[in-house]
Amino acid sequence: MPSARILRALFSVSDKRGAVEFARELRRLGVEILSTGGTARALREGGVEIVEIDAFTGFPEMLDGRVKTLHPKVHAGILHRRDDPAHLSTMEEHGLEPIDLVVVNLYPFEQTVARPDVTWEEAVEQIDIGGPTLIRSAAKNHADVTVACRPEQYGPVLEEMRRLGGATSPELRRRLALEAFRRTAEYDRAISGYFSRVIEEPSAAGEAASALPQRLEISLPRRRLMRYGENPHQAAGLYGDYLESFEQLHGKELSYNNLLDLAAATELAARLGRRGAAVAIIKHSNPCGAAASASVAEAWRDALATDPQSASGGIVAASQPIDAPAAEAMGAHFIELCAAPGYAAEALDILRRKKNRILLRSAGTRWLPSPSDLVIRSLPEGLLVQTADAAETSAADLRVVTKRAPSDAEMAALLFGWDVVRSVKSNAIVFATDRRTLGVGAGQMSRVDSARLAVLKARDAGLDLKGSAVASDAFFPFPDGLLVAADAGATAAIQPGGSVRDAEVIAAADERGMAMVFTGRRHFRH
Repeated sequence: MPSARILRALFSVSDKRGAVEFARELRRLGVEILSTGGTARALREGGVEIVEIDAFTGFPEMLDGRVKTLHPKVHAGILHRRDDPAHLSTMEEHGLEPIDLVVVNLYPFEQTVARPDVTWEEAVEQIDIGGPTLIRSAAKNHADVTVACRPEQYGPVLEEMRRLGGATSPELRRRLALEAFRRTAEYDRAISGYFSRVIEEPSAAGEAASALPQRLEISLPRRRLMRYGENPHQAAGLYGDYLESFEQLHGKELSYNNLLDLAAATELAARLGRRGAAVAIIKHSNPCGAAASASVAEAWRDALATDPQSASGGIVAASQPIDAPAAEAMGAHFIELCAAPGYAAEALDILRRKKNRILLRSAGTRWLPSPSDLVIRSLPEGLLVQTADAAETSAADLRVVTKRAPSDAEMAALLFGWDVVRSVKSNAIVFATDRRTLGVGAGQMSRVDSARLAVLKARDAGLDLKGSAVASDAFFPFPDGLLVAADAGATAAIQPGGSVRDAEVIAAADERGMAMVFTGRRHFRH
């Protein structure tokens, strides 16, 4: 494919950023500018000489602008092959002229339907017809035609035109064609997604079904390649904008496992942060310690004390900015990554002493999931999709099932443990006070083994479980797990309930004088 010199360009843009400047530079390079509607007005007001599209086609814009560029003279000008004698003969026979550059971006459909008050009529009017057709025509004929569908592409086009005497290279045209087809596919997905939400989902059976789309369409840009995946022999990349809300201040490149643990740490820190300054320490997607206190430094010490051995090399998230005392407390410890809403200058100096330690500052990240978020996991040749576990539980939601109701102090400890246990891989058991974890048992195949592990971890850390609360992410299927907790010193328990042996478990709690509440909701995390 030879270099394609640009002599005529067609402009029709909703996003007018940089359009006037781009058109002005094209005119300096001798390019004739065709334009439509509001774009023509903006260019003319910017001092750019243009030819109105109806003057070019000899046919007026009509139907409130719905029909502007849908004309044979426009699309023949774009689509004809410059190396085909029959095409050139047809162009000459009908008095048709080439269009070498198409500068088009689309009606803001995505932004329109994102408004909570958008009407069906407003959404339909923002469906662009001529724009995608122009983009696809130009992208198809990229052998001869250049297409720019985003303002960020204007600079590279001008740079090549100046370098190549008004032409663009085949390599640039191919790359722009790829981006053009991606954009129109993305646009069509947005439209079909909106129609699906409005038309199909309200008729789906049941509340749970209505939260899931009839057809799942996913299109995310790859933002970065990771060093590797869970293991060095696996390739991995990050798709989507998750890291756009973090600023890396120090340390080595983020890894796949770092990001998984970061998401878990920030969610738990945000949930506990309602009680004060919170710190969550995550290792292999499980909390090995979490606390909320009057300061980040105090919360760090309490979280670390739960399991200092496992915390080595962990991922840490704080719900409040890290000050100098907190940084001093953390400084000597092996922390792989630390995330917080901010850092005092002195704190940064301290934490940066470890060369590879990753420091992230969040910039408005929504750390807690919302009920409308979808959680997606892969299967061979398929995906599992569910709504996020965003349900909240308060004291008013709990049902006391034992003879003794929990005291105020026990209730606070139960709710703290319940907030933590939902972040632990099931089967999950957490011993807690009203402000910190004492023992965590994660991922065992039987609940009683998780209870034993949590007790063992607490004892290894030198922590006394006397008077603690125990939280279980799902029901106790037998009394044995509860009795392990009672023998270790727990005086109160929180669990979903729902076992066929609930009566036996409740009786065991009464025999030990424990208070127990049912939530009616479990928090499995597989």
